[in-house]
Amino acid sequence: MEIYKYKAKSEEGKTVRGLLEANDETDLYTKLRNQGMYLLEFKASTKDNTSRKMKAKVLSEFCRSIGTLLSAGVSLVRALSIVSQEETTKPQFRKIYERVLISVRQGNTLSNALEEQGNTFPPLMINMFRSAEASGNMDKVAMRMAGHYEKEYRLKSKVTNAMVYPCILLILIVVVVVFIFTFVIPQFEDMFSQMESLPIPTQIVMGCSNMFKNHWLMLLIILVVFVAGMGFLMRIPSVKVAVDHFKLKMPLFGKLLKVVYTARFARTLSSLYSSGLPIVMSLQIGQNTIGNEYIASQFPEAITKVRAGMNLSEALAGIDGFTNKLVSSIMIGEETGSLDNMLDSMADTLEYESEMAISKMVTFMEPVLIVVMALIVGLIVISVIMPIYGSYSSVEGSAY
Repeated sequence: MEIYKYKAKSEEGKTVRGLLEANDETDLYTKLRNQGMYLLEFKASTKDNTSRKMKAKVLSEFCRSIGTLLSAGVSLVRALSIVSQEETTKPQFRKIYERVLISVRQGNTLSNALEEQGNTFPPLMINMFRSAEASGNMDKVAMRMAGHYEKEYRLKSKVTNAMVYPCILLILIVVVVVFIFTFVIPQFEDMFSQMESLPIPTQIVMGCSNMFKNHWLMLLIILVVFVAGMGFLMRIPSVKVAVDHFKLKMPLFGKLLKVVYTARFARTLSSLYSSGLPIVMSLQIGQNTIGNEYIASQFPEAITKVRAGMNLSEALAGIDGFTNKLVSSIMIGEETGSLDNMLDSMADTLEYESEMAISKMVTFMEPVLIVVMALIVGLIVISVIMPIYGSYSSVEGSAY
């Protein structure tokens, strides 16, 4: 079978576009005719096996739409059809939704249809829907996932927005330094060349200026090679683990990241566990949503302990990278029998704490970056003034 992109007319005279799987043109025409549509034009559409992951905001909108329609009594096929034909849906997402719709129409479950799209949909969503298909509460799970990804998107947005101003300051520092070395310092080159000797700071500044002016292409190549090399190294699992471990040990940033990782894991584990998934499977899925390879590398040992009969709180106590509040909250949840509620409550608390920590971090970074820029410019200015002041002193001394 092949997937065809078609344009057809409905019996009401409405133009309909979409994707449909058929053996050939005749089969495509027959299938559309059975749906009350007349084929106008078509072309074969190769499957887009893109592995591009959907962002949290898009996942939240998709889950909310599906959950709302299912709770209103709309069938899954009809719900997917409505979502794929919404005017606000972007073309690249519409193609994905149409492929999911085709798969469901062929008899596949929604979880399998999502899994067929490669890495587009996260394992968390796929397994949550798979659990919902077994329990029959698809609409509730869809709405829960909508809330989950909405909170994830909100947290990421706050981190991104908080880092905008520091990034602008960093870029400004680089631009100012390059401008000074490329255009300002060369103006003093003729004057400094007539002096017998220059102070060491001035020699360093002049050397940097000559390098920026005469060897900018080589510096650019070195920068590109460095970035590419770092990208290659970060693909090595052991290097990725080491870098993620270093992140947790960084002053100021390390504590913030621990709070963010703990909140993310608690939210995911709560969603999975409350949907009826076994705790071992919940841990296996949850470790891939943390966003830190160092923490995830410690999970196999914890999962082995849980399988051996150890309490979840005791198994997670040995993982380095989470806040102490995680273990204590899980312990209380195990004792009271309300583990999912405790995880949800703790995730809300940690997300609030992470927002406060981000605000404090940005408040601290802004003056630090301004001071750094002032020091760099000040040192360059001093290195330029030193030989000029020295030459004036020499002239004044010779006059006497």
